[in-house]
Amino acid sequence: MRCPECGHEDTRVLESRLSHEGRAVRRRRNCPDCNYRFTTYEREEDFIFQIKKRDGRIEAYMRDKAIRSLQVACQKRPITIDQLEGLLAKIERTVQDDGERVVSSEKFGGMILERLNDLDKVAYVRFASVYKDFRDTDQFLKELQLVGSLKNEIPTKSH
Repeated sequence: MRCPECGHEDTRVLESRLSHEGRAVRRRRNCPDCNYRFTTYEREEDFIFQIKKRDGRIEAYMRDKAIRSLQVACQKRPITIDQLEGLLAKIERTVQDDGERVVSSEKFGGMILERLNDLDKVAYVRFASVYKDFRDTDQFLKELQLVGSLKNEIPTKSH
């Protein structure tokens, strides 16, 4: 690592520590030429992707927006923020492993629904009602029946 003070090319590492929740390494360095001390960080490469909306627009993936949507769906449910963070981390890893730089909102929402269904059925239905844009109670009832555990307890509309 080059010294930022004098430009000497061979600096020495004095100490290394994990930082940023284990996703980065902080290193204290010393230049043998000018004795300047400085800190460097080695970080995991950020994988940036975009979301293609239903109307064709493409926008940057915003993790905070996804977390907020999940928090609304999970309101008053026994789900911690750590569980939501973990759920999103798994989805982000899947997208990264697939190597896709643009993911449709349908696919991304479907991945969230799949994991929410395993985590909490009520949160799943809440998220699905917004994500699938239910237009009437029949659509809502069909989704409840798909969830399974409520299948026999929900009356269906007679025609």
